[in-house]
Amino acid sequence: MSPEYFDAHITPLGWQQVDNLRKHVHECGLAKRIDLVITSPLLRTLQTAVGVFGGDGYTDRMDVVPLMVANAGNSGRAAISSLNCPPIVAVELCREHLGVHPCDKRRNISDYQFLFPAVDFSLIEIDEDTWWKADVRETTEEVAARGQKFLNWLWTRKEKEIAIVTHSGFLFHTLSALGNDCHPLVKKEICKHFANCELRSMVIVDRSMIGFDPSTTNYPGKIPSGLDLPSDVVDEKAD
Repeated sequence: MSPEYFDAHITPLGWQQVDNLRKHVHECGLAKRIDLVITSPLLRTLQTAVGVFGGDGYTDRMDVVPLMVANAGNSGRAAISSLNCPPIVAVELCREHLGVHPCDKRRNISDYQFLFPAVDFSLIEIDEDTWWKADVRETTEEVAARGQKFLNWLWTRKEKEIAIVTHSGFLFHTLSALGNDCHPLVKKEICKHFANCELRSMVIVDRSMIGFDPSTTNYPGKIPSGLDLPSDVVDEKAD
């Protein structure tokens, strides 16, 4: 509840966790497969997104802006390059549980644009944070509904391999609602709280689309094409 934690930044321990996750995504090859990174527009998630999925060290160039300027959020970190990394887009819908807690209130988007020049903030239309209320805490049902809205929006993206950098509370309530029709053991696994900088890979399937993709093992038949006749008709003609 302390105002000092307004839009909380990553601690030195948090940056160590970011560095370890970055090392993992590069060693396992995931970094090369990611088409898009979506991040919550809070300082700690923006720092995590650029720290894990951004380019290497930034060198001053006129034609390339950095993903993060040096010492963004009093991090003491060097600037991060926007070269050789997927696009990073900030999306308001995947923010942490809204209201009351100062750490979950965001800065003005114009402030972030100065700190993270190459991050795309174009999907956020209002500069000031009008979602966070000092005296009203979002209900768990409202968080889950917002999470479902976020997933529905996710379906509209053309990219297939998408990294989402968000918050444990948001994920818990969103995935809990998503797993309501699953086996209890599956739901328990889905809804387990995320640790700091934990990465889980998930495949999300729209059941209404199951069976619509053509199978790679199907064979059309009638090759070469021609009239099909029952074998007894063929025998009569031969006689």
